[in-house]
Amino acid sequence: MLLPRILTAVVGIPLVIYCIHLGGVVYTSLIAAVIILSLYEYWLVLWLGKKPIHKISLIFFGIVAMATVILSNNPMLPGQIDNLVPMAISFIVMGVLVLEVITPSRSVERMAFTLLGIFLIAWNMSYMVNIRNISGIGMHLTYMLFITVWSCDTGAYFVGKLLGRHKLSPNISPKKTWEGAIAGFITAILVSMWLKKLFEIDITYHQAAMLGVAVGIAGQISDLAESVIKRSCNVKDSSSLLPGHGGILDRFDSYILLAPVYYYTFLFLK
Repeated sequence: MLLPRILTAVVGIPLVIYCIHLGGVVYTSLIAAVIILSLYEYWLVLWLGKKPIHKISLIFFGIVAMATVILSNNPMLPGQIDNLVPMAISFIVMGVLVLEVITPSRSVERMAFTLLGIFLIAWNMSYMVNIRNISGIGMHLTYMLFITVWSCDTGAYFVGKLLGRHKLSPNISPKKTWEGAIAGFITAILVSMWLKKLFEIDITYHQAAMLGVAVGIAGQISDLAESVIKRSCNVKDSSSLLPGHGGILDRFDSYILLAPVYYYTFLFLK
């Protein structure tokens, strides 16, 4: 499985880096595509697991959630749109509820699974655009985010494979070990600090280290959270779209919880 992973990375990583460099509509379109495909794969996983979920509500209100997060923090706008976030949350929750009410086979579980997908995936992952839009250093912070996540995953994978003895969470992800998780955590901090120096980002080494901590903790927990969803549905991969990596959701699972944590960690440390 290593060769397909490498070949996919050879194609995918330069594409992501190029889109980050361009920013604007190009990068936003990339993340929007990732989110929409991830929502579809989330629906597919639950459908395969025979869990009730409303696909139309999931995709439509997922797009609404994504647009809300991006617009409410877009520096290109004259100012933040007052009440946009609470209004959108109310609209999404009420919209999902209303569609469930008019659906003949009403189900509170279907409503819950649909809302979970909207906020867990679309809402949270949209912060990847907000990180890129941070004035002055957004491009380099986004490079730091992606490269640190890749480094964390790589460190955890190889150390876990070579030295892993103690299972991290055997019921969720049998191959992950504490040794690998600790190696990924340390790698994330060191790489984050190195990238601060490499890109000459206008943050302190302490801030860079804390952003590395965010990746090492939130990124790895996010990975496990996606595994919980798949495991509960008896599904191994979210799809087979990316050879060696599974689906889009599998490849971007670290960012589900990490993106908002990374964004607000940076804001709080400013």
